[in-house]
Amino acid sequence: MTRRVVITGMGAVTPLGLDVEQMWQGVLGGRSGISQTTLFDARTFPTQFSAEVRNYDHMKILPAGRADLHQKAGRHSSFLLGAAYQAWQQAKLPFPLPEQSANTAPAADRVGIYLGAGEGPIDFDPFISLTADGWQPDQKNMDWKIWAKAGLERLDSRKEMEQEPNMPGAHLAQLFKLRGPCMSCLTACAASTQAIGEALELIRYGDADLIIAGGTHSMIHPLGVTGFNRLTALSTRNDDPATSSRPFDKSRDGFVLAEGAGVIILEELQSALQRKAPILAEIIGYGTTADAFRVTDQHEDGRGGIAAVQMALKDAHLTIHDIDYISAHGTGTLENDSIETKVIKSVFGSHAFKVPVSSVKSMLGHLIAAAGVVELITCILAIRDQVLPPTVNLHHPDPECDLDYVPNQPRPASVQIAMSNSFGFGGQNNTVIIRKYSA
Repeated sequence: MTRRVVITGMGAVTPLGLDVEQMWQGVLGGRSGISQTTLFDARTFPTQFSAEVRNYDHMKILPAGRADLHQKAGRHSSFLLGAAYQAWQQAKLPFPLPEQSANTAPAADRVGIYLGAGEGPIDFDPFISLTADGWQPDQKNMDWKIWAKAGLERLDSRKEMEQEPNMPGAHLAQLFKLRGPCMSCLTACAASTQAIGEALELIRYGDADLIIAGGTHSMIHPLGVTGFNRLTALSTRNDDPATSSRPFDKSRDGFVLAEGAGVIILEELQSALQRKAPILAEIIGYGTTADAFRVTDQHEDGRGGIAAVQMALKDAHLTIHDIDYISAHGTGTLENDSIETKVIKSVFGSHAFKVPVSSVKSMLGHLIAAAGVVELITCILAIRDQVLPPTVNLHHPDPECDLDYVPNQPRPASVQIAMSNSFGFGGQNNTVIIRKYSA
């Protein structure tokens, strides 16, 4: 028999707020976190807007005496540090952890980390300048000796190291002195949902008692925006950034690139009860599949998404009639929204029209590797407050997207069980199901 796993803490740093409650009030108010890009000069790009985290400094959040260790954290790691510290405090965990398990917390070697962490921001200007120095136009190739010499002079070794996707986990392990399993997966837009699901399995089967799970990402830089523009995946509605993210709307033209981090504390139930931790929800189902189709597109029939949802329902021992709300991946691209609608219809049949579905990407933008965990946090809050977050900017429904997407306004509802979908580039499909905790 596997162990029950509950959520005892959560934290978020997002374009709608620097903590969970700020973000949630922004979501319920239908506020947009999308505006003109300021992190670099995007005036010559097809997409000149994004959803940035503003006025944030992790050095002002971390406890005295520990912040200096993380002074040079990359932008994505800085978001994660703030979100994780929020979650740690809400979970009422001691700082630092005891060496041996106690009534206050598990021992440090029984506490782990599982992240869907993106690569760090590129140190763009120095990299481009030294590449320009090394280029030999007459020979049409690079002089790598010049390039290497310029690199040693101009590149910051710490900034280069912070680009590695393992660094966010390393920062958390160092901050909290955690010696349990420390893992990270970068499965595109599904990464943090997959991290949560894999963390669930580690606790279920006894490899850890508590895990910090979630994700962080920041791709708002010239290379990130160029890549997504080349894929024609981003909205180009430069005349109206605030309403540019339009999941399920007929006028949608792509997603909006966002940045931020989200963290939840997953804990074995008896551990949480023993130390009288707040139990925010129970995580009961997880499904993960691959489309085996294309590098960027989902399979047109949604076969991978269908299998992931079915797997999560089976894992949770639920039927389609038990789901009260679905948090959609809902990116606002033509392909994703129509295929996700197919997925829900295929699994839920005629009952699909009775299950409310919404996408908070309409306000937050797409946090890429961090999207899934932030969206799962909104599911926890929907259960807590018995209200469904809206899909804003949905004024002209697409005939192919004909489900109940909770358009434009939050809706009071009875929510006991919620499902969160994340369907990423490369055909990565992950679904997690949570429910209101009951003894």
